[in-house]
Parts: sequence; structure tokens; C-alpha cells
Amino acid sequence: MKKLCSFIAGIFFLSGIFGQEVKVSSGKIERHENFPSKFVDARNVDVWLPDGYSTKKKYAVLYMHDGQMLFDSSTNWNKQEWGVDETMGKLLREKKIKDCIVVGVWNNGKYRHIEYFPQKALNYLSENDKTDLLNYTRGEEKEHLLQDGPISDNYLKFLVFELNPFIDSAYSTFSDQQNTFISGSSMGGLISMYAICEYPQVFGGAACLSTHWPGTFKTENNPVPEAFLSYLNDHLPSPANHKFYFDYGTATLDSLYKPFQLQADEIMKSKGFKKKNWITREFPGEDHTERAWKKRFEIPVKFLLKK
Repeated sequence: MKKLCSFIAGIFFLSGIFGQEVKVSSGKIERHENFPSKFVDARNVDVWLPDGYSTKKKYAVLYMHDGQMLFDSSTNWNKQEWGVDETMGKLLREKKIKDCIVVGVWNNGKYRHIEYFPQKALNYLSENDKTDLLNYTRGEEKEHLLQDGPISDNYLKFLVFELNPFIDSAYSTFSDQQNTFISGSSMGGLISMYAICEYPQVFGGAACLSTHWPGTFKTENNPVPEAFLSYLNDHLPSPANHKFYFDYGTATLDSLYKPFQLQADEIMKSKGFKKKNWITREFPGEDHTERAWKKRFEIPVKFLLKK
């Protein structure tokens, strides 16, 4: 019954925008509608191919969360986008990054938070804190934010064991770790961090913009950030062959992040990460929006994909 309800909810969320054409200023989009999975609900997957894409050469792959927010603001609820096609097209024309395709994995709305919440971080919480977290509510309807608990381990299984093999078979890609990257913002920043820690043999780099360290929407008496940081400390992959990018603004929701990011930075230093394989940037005055991430997306892309 739970799977059936999830499926129906996903179809309801996506039905209004499945058929809409994605307009891009550079390259082209190939949409795989209702991509099936045995681990999570079906969802759209948009694959951006650069101008001149050819099966005669190989391409790196950048996986990105919240796929419906990446390319075309006219189809989005808030009329904002990351401008991924503009940024990638510009950098490729300028030969500042290696040849690359982008795989935009849609979120499924209602279950976005539990798919992006690093699941194994719960192991670092006391039983009382875990119970309080699962009972945490937000909004007038007082729905539990984490519902029955995170399902991010299944979301990553979908990415690694279902979507990744499909992309490597359907497109002309390099399938090695040093050409496979993952990126997202807010909760998408958390799941990107979690992905490279859980599957260091798959992902060579992660870009985590406006990483939502609180996990919920409060900072006082909140044990979640410490749990995330403890997980990071115990599971960081080797600095020898992995790259990390973190950033944060100082306005709206981003104003909560700096103290936790500074703690994450200390962990990165203690594990041997340096400028060549790790960047953290602060953007004064920038808020928690796609418009803000669009302005600085070029920075992590060049860091991860430089030739």
C-alpha cells in the first residue's frame, strides 16, 4: 500500500509537467520520462548533451539533483533555474572544462527530504534524539518532516545501480570514478556529500552548494548537524582521488550554515584535504535560491571538471 501511495503521489506531482518541452540555450535535452526503479518512485531524468555531442568521443558525467530546476525556469514553480545549459555551454566553448554531459535527476516532491537526508547519520543520534527527529513537524498541517524516516540509502542505490549503468550504456561516457561527479544544493548538497562518502569508488568529486547542515529548520537544541559532521569525519574518502566543493551564502536560510560549515572545514583539514582537492567559499549577501546558485555554479564546475 505504501509503495502504491508513493507511486500515485509521484504521478500526481509530475503529470502536469511531464509533457512540457525543456528549452535550453546551449546543447539539447533528452528526457527519460518516468524512469523506473525498484528502490524509489519513478521520476523524470533529463540528460543534457552539449553542442556537437558525438559518439566518437567520450564524456565525463555530472549527476545533479532537483533536475526540474536546472535548465528552464518557465516550467518551474518559482520561475528560477540554475542555468546549467548556459554555464556548461560557455565553459565548454572556452575549453575550460573537459567534455561533459549532465544528468538531471528530478526530485519527487513529497519525498524529497527523506530521499536527500543522509540516512546513516541517524546512527550518531541517541534513541531519544532519533525519536524527537522523527516526530519533528513543520508547517501548519504539522506533518512529520521525515515521515517514517530517511530513505536516502535506497535513493543512492537507484543512482548507482540503476541510473548510472543506464547512462553509461545509452551515452558515450567515461565510466571511471575520475570522470563521474555529483552536485546539488541545500538538501541536495547533503545527499551529494553522502553519495561520495558512501560510494567513493563511483564518484570522484562532489559539489555541495548551500549545504543544509541543520537537516531540519532549527539550529537550537538540534543534534542533527553534529550527527552529519560525525558521519563525515568517519566516512570521508581519500583526498588522493576525491574532490569536494562546499559553499554558503549569508542571507535567508543560508544564514544558518556558516558555523556548521566551519566545523566541516576543520574535518576536511584533519583528513588531509587541501586547496587542490577541496574548496569552501562564502558568498556574502547571497540567499537560498536557484538564482543565487546560478551566479556561482561556474566555480564548482571548473573545479571538478577542469582539464
